[in-house]
Amino acid sequence: MIKYNCFYCNKDWALHDLMIEISELNVSTLYLNKDQTHRGRCIVSFNRHVTELYQLSKEELHSFMEDIAHTSQILNEVFHPDKINYAIYGDIVSHLHVHIVPKSRKSSEWGDAFINSPDNKHYLNEENYTKIINIIRKRLN
Repeated sequence: MIKYNCFYCNKDWALHDLMIEISELNVSTLYLNKDQTHRGRCIVSFNRHVTELYQLSKEELHSFMEDIAHTSQILNEVFHPDKINYAIYGDIVSHLHVHIVPKSRKSSEWGDAFINSPDNKHYLNEENYTKIINIIRKRLN
């Protein structure tokens, strides 16, 4: 097995410092971003180390998009955002993952791309992370 220098593959402290695992999905893993500047912000990470969408088979791509769509539907039902933004980066963390970011018209970022790493991050206490995760997990089933 190839060992990548990738926190999504290694599931190490760097991953756990930024996010909390919610659940395994069809071909990916769903995480809650610890920075909840945008309430409900999650990340869907493909379960195999690839860097680009075109590296997926048609079946994998279809399943990955279903995981993303299902997650965004749940976030829409739970958080009632005005819009959900999707972002695929990879300059620093090259593992294929999608940020799913519920946004509000009241946000200072409305009309612009969300700030991936804002200066003033909004962290919750463990109880509030657990509440959000449990609500999302119930709707996944």
